[in-house]
Amino acid sequence: MNPYVQLFTVFARMGAVTFGGGMAMLPILQAEVVNKYHWATDEELTDYYAIGQCTPGIIAVNTATFIGMKQKGIPGGIVATLGVVFPSMVIITVIAAFLTNFANLPVVKDAFAGIRVAVCILIFQAVRRLAAKAVVDKITLTVFLIVMAINMLTDISPAWLVVTAGAVGILTKKLGGGQ
Repeated sequence: MNPYVQLFTVFARMGAVTFGGGMAMLPILQAEVVNKYHWATDEELTDYYAIGQCTPGIIAVNTATFIGMKQKGIPGGIVATLGVVFPSMVIITVIAAFLTNFANLPVVKDAFAGIRVAVCILIFQAVRRLAAKAVVDKITLTVFLIVMAINMLTDISPAWLVVTAGAVGILTKKLGGGQ
């Protein structure tokens, strides 16, 4: 299969079934990009996701762009990005045309309530798997707990938390910590 067609179709499939935004895409990214196609490692996916979190734009789009660029340069980044957004454009157009007529139906409300619960579980599982590979020593555990507490207790932007955690990682490595 043409690598560009493959990038497009893999990311289009992800874009078509990901409800709940970029965080909900994480388990699908792990299954497809890391486990099935080996386009990235868990560590690289975590890095792409972190950068995607603190850069402008949608996390899923940013992550698709990074992975596409890693595979096929700028054209690959464009193709992967188009793949991940194409289903959303089609779906949102259809929903916009019909949802206002059906949004208040109990069955539609119940369906979305069920989807939200499933998305929460998928996100939890992905975070658990990534944390197992990211929290590898006392320093990373400390950074994890501090960032989690700050994120839960304040309104500080996640971008600042990611940048600060990166700086802490650099400093601890330079000072000989983190082993």
